[in-house]
Amino acid sequence: MNALTARIAEDFARVAPLREGAADGRRHAALTALTRAGLPSSREENWKYTNLRSLERLRFDPPAPGAQAPAALPAQIEGFGRYVFLDGRFAPALSAPVRAAFAALASLPERGEPRLPRGSEQRFALLNDAFATDGALLRVAAGQAQRLELIFVASAAAGAGASYPRLEVHLGPDAQLELIERHVSATPEGSFVNSALDVQLARGARLTHYRLQALSGESTLFDTLSASLAGHATYRLHAVSTGARAARSTQSVQLAGEHAELAMASVALGHLQQVQDTFALVEHRAPRSRTQQLYRGIAAGRARVAFNGKIVVAPGSVGSDSQQSLRGLLAGAQAEIDVRPQLEIYTDDVRCSHGATAGKLDDNMLFYLLARGLERDTAQRLLKWAFLADAFARIEVPPLRHQIEEHLAQALRDPTLQELL
Repeated sequence: MNALTARIAEDFARVAPLREGAADGRRHAALTALTRAGLPSSREENWKYTNLRSLERLRFDPPAPGAQAPAALPAQIEGFGRYVFLDGRFAPALSAPVRAAFAALASLPERGEPRLPRGSEQRFALLNDAFATDGALLRVAAGQAQRLELIFVASAAAGAGASYPRLEVHLGPDAQLELIERHVSATPEGSFVNSALDVQLARGARLTHYRLQALSGESTLFDTLSASLAGHATYRLHAVSTGARAARSTQSVQLAGEHAELAMASVALGHLQQVQDTFALVEHRAPRSRTQQLYRGIAAGRARVAFNGKIVVAPGSVGSDSQQSLRGLLAGAQAEIDVRPQLEIYTDDVRCSHGATAGKLDDNMLFYLLARGLERDTAQRLLKWAFLADAFARIEVPPLRHQIEEHLAQALRDPTLQELL
């Protein structure tokens, strides 16, 4: 046991006697597995771009109840029920629920041990298993449809405790869910957020999932997403990450059934000294499954933006189709972009392609705009906007797309774009 896992065990021992409930078996099993495996280090290939130094200064136990509510929440999207969590705990006073699709994990019967062992890239999910005090379980029955929004608000300072957003999504056969998942801060003060999400899609189920990360610029985020798709299931994932000083998202999706389909479109913006890092593993484990993966990242100032996309086509997965398009844009003299496509194929009769580029703004396009009288700053921002557009243009909820466009315009620091929107 190294010093960091020893301190995690000490924090767990301090709060464990204060909690008695059905999830104790899960928590202790997760802590045991985490103590055995340890948290990742920057010496590991898939973590070398992640800022792990901040872990040495953080507390891992959750803060005491009584979190500070945010001054304002994002405008609610019509037709979506809303559930709000403060530092990982459900806040009914801030929520606008709909008919049964939600339950607090803390109130569920004993669920036994977590799915152990988790993959080596999912060790931060074990930390969530050990410490999470509440969460959301979304179940949509066979043939039913729901539209829901979950907002996870981080309020506590990193020195006061950690926030553990926890979400489980189970869709029955041919069920449909449109889900908006937001991560925001209540104050400019930095928080430590460790989020975990498990998705299970039955045959023919369809999930459209919007993940929006806009934590304060001093926060630290570790996020783990694990998903499994049965035959003919469809998962459409749209992710926008602009917040936190250091943000790492670990995504693992298994296409477990024939004709399962995954479409991922991600945007990440980094400025100043931000680190935006994503590792996405997609496994084709059944015939005729399909993946489309699109990523657009911009690094300005001294930021580092990284995307490591790995697609594995397992033996027997004939007829699989995967496409990767990973592009990064350098917008600062000291900025860094790392886009890394990986493709492993263990069967014949597949169609797989990947492409990755990283570079600066197109000088010819910039000259064209300058020659037509645009200011240099305005021209550069318009080119950045066009670079991102093919990712967020796929959002199918117009009011949400407008909110995201406004947020991206603000993140790009372009008042002209904000006025046009």
